[in-house]
Amino acid sequence: MSRKRSVVSLFVAFSFIVLAVTGVLAFILPFSIKIVGLHALMGFIFVGLIALHIFNNSGPLSRYLRSPTAWAVLVAVFLWVAIFFWQPTPIQSILRLSGNLGPAIDRFELTEQGMRYQYVPDPRYRMALNVRKGPAFDPADPPRFAIWLENASQYHIKTLHTPQNPTDGSSALPYWDFKRRGWEAAKRDAEASGKELAEELEVDALSGASENSSFDPADYILPSDTEESLPYRLLIEIDQADDEQASLVYGVDIDNAAPRTYQLLDLVGYPVEQEDNEEGEEEEWALYYVDGRFRSALDLIDSSLLTIEREN
Repeated sequence: MSRKRSVVSLFVAFSFIVLAVTGVLAFILPFSIKIVGLHALMGFIFVGLIALHIFNNSGPLSRYLRSPTAWAVLVAVFLWVAIFFWQPTPIQSILRLSGNLGPAIDRFELTEQGMRYQYVPDPRYRMALNVRKGPAFDPADPPRFAIWLENASQYHIKTLHTPQNPTDGSSALPYWDFKRRGWEAAKRDAEASGKELAEELEVDALSGASENSSFDPADYILPSDTEESLPYRLLIEIDQADDEQASLVYGVDIDNAAPRTYQLLDLVGYPVEQEDNEEGEEEEWALYYVDGRFRSALDLIDSSLLTIEREN
C-alpha cells in the first residue's frame, strides 16, 4: 500500500510542477494554444490524481479536516477565489502585466499615438483600425467612440466596439445608438414572431431582397466567393466628454471583390435628429456636412487608417 501511495504522490508532485511551469508561461508569453492546452489537460489529470491521493490518505486527511486550521485555510482559499474572480483594480493591474491577451477575436487599446482596434474573426481575415490622435486628443481623458459595420443600404449589421460606459451611447454617440437600437428592435420583433432575423429585416427594412440585403456579417467579411461578395462600410462615431460640439462620424467603403489592404477613413458628417417627421413616424437621424462651427471635435483625430489582411 505504501508503494502505491508513493507512486501516486510522485505523480501528483510532477504533475503539479508541469501545471506550475505552464501556468507561469501562459501568464508571461503571448497566447499559445499548445501551452494553454497542456495546462488545461494536465489540470484534468491532476484532478484525477488528487482523487487517488485523497482515497489513499483518507485517514490522515479526515483528521486534518477536524482541526480549526483546515477550516481557516478553506475560508482563505475561498476568499482568494472570490477576489481573483471579482478582479478589483489591484488584481487587474497585475493581470495587465501578462503577455497573454487571449484568443479574443477583437482587441482595443490606447497607445501613445492614439487608439488601436483589432478584429480577427478568422485566421484568413485580420482587420486593424489605427486612429492617430489629434491636438485635442487627451490620453488621460480619451474620447468616447463606437465602431460598427453597415451594409451598402446603410443598415447596421454588427457593432464591433461599444463605449466603455453603455450610458454614453444615447447621449454622446446618438447616430450609432440609433442604428444599434433599430437593429435590436428588429431582432426582438423577429424573435417574437418566430421568424429568422435576416428574413424579418429584409421584409420590414428593405421591402424585398436585394444584392445588399444580407444581415449576416460573414457574408461580407468572409464570403465564400469574393467575386460575388457584398460591399459594406465601416464607421466610427467619436465624441469628447464635456465638449458642446456634436459627435463626428467617419467611414470607409470596403469591397472584397476589389480588395485594398490600406484605406483611410473619410469624415462623413455629424448626426442630427430629424424634426420634420410626421406624427407616429419612428425616430430618424441623418448625417450633415461639417461646417466651420466645428473646431475642437475636428482636432480629436489626425487620421484613421484601416488595414485588412486577407488570405484566400
